[in-house]
Amino acid sequence: MIKKFKIILLIIMLALITSGCTLSFGTGSNTSSSGVTDGGIYKSLNKGANWAQETSILGINSRRSFASVDIISLILDPGDSKAIYVGSIANGLFYSYDGADSWQVASSLGKVSVNSVAVDPADKCLIYVASGNKVLKSDDCSRTWSQVYFDNDLNANITSVIIDYASSNNIFIGTSNGDIIKSSDRGTSWRVLTRLDSSIEKIVISPASSKIMFAGTTARGISRSVNGGDAWEKLASKLEAFDGSNRFRDLVMVKGEKTTIFLATNYGLLKSTDNGNVWSKIDLLTAEDEAKIYSIAVNPGDAKEIYYATGTTFYHSLDGGKNWISKKLPTGRAGFKLLIDPKNSAIVYLAARKVK
Repeated sequence: MIKKFKIILLIIMLALITSGCTLSFGTGSNTSSSGVTDGGIYKSLNKGANWAQETSILGINSRRSFASVDIISLILDPGDSKAIYVGSIANGLFYSYDGADSWQVASSLGKVSVNSVAVDPADKCLIYVASGNKVLKSDDCSRTWSQVYFDNDLNANITSVIIDYASSNNIFIGTSNGDIIKSSDRGTSWRVLTRLDSSIEKIVISPASSKIMFAGTTARGISRSVNGGDAWEKLASKLEAFDGSNRFRDLVMVKGEKTTIFLATNYGLLKSTDNGNVWSKIDLLTAEDEAKIYSIAVNPGDAKEIYYATGTTFYHSLDGGKNWISKKLPTGRAGFKLLIDPKNSAIVYLAARKVK
């Protein structure tokens, strides 16, 4: 009997050794300490009808994932839609080269919070990340990093980083102090373009012309530049009919016969087809003050196909917002970021994050 027990025990130990161990990353500051694994990234192959959590990290003789991690930034490489970059809260940067089937960790960056990521459209191995009061740059596909910007205010956060697709020497960053700052030499030197008196949440460059830019702020609405960022105009007066529009949530632009801007605010969802001079309301299923939109995405090939996510629900319209399909999110966390694959609009990515 003892001999039989020893044999069984040996088999179990061998199975554990050969299978490798299952590991997960730390939960981060905004994640439940219980290690609930409904975080990370979700992928849909059918426009959000069904979702699969995609958080498996490549490893030798081990299984790891970032399924417990909160995500705050999500982008696609502008030159390769299968290359995806994910910034987390206090767990660093994850990246995939196979459309989220497997992931790698930018281990040399460390377990920092990554607020924003940008990939040079002319060089896929040239990557910028915003973390804390710094901007870091990698020119070897995330293997090593160097600091290219450091804010004198230690309490400041670099909240947004974006690259001019017409001239990738031009890098723009936004800060929690409301500053928009530009480098014209890929991060070697910087100059302040404007101070908008409220934290910059996102900077967007128009797909129709890189001279046209928009910046969304936490409490001062959106501002516009039509000369590549050299001068900025606040658009609060053009949005004053929409109560709560000064509270920015997200903005995307789609190039078509007319470039269309989609803007999510505390009011709800708005759009403009004349670069922000005139805005109209997109009707939602819920009352505007109850929508609490965290992220929007629009099919780059069809501006009538709109998606948005809230703390609990995923919404999809095929007719410009006249009718909506609503589904419960595949996670108990908020749908904090959404992305559509520009090469295959049936593929949608969703980033999960716990929010207050």
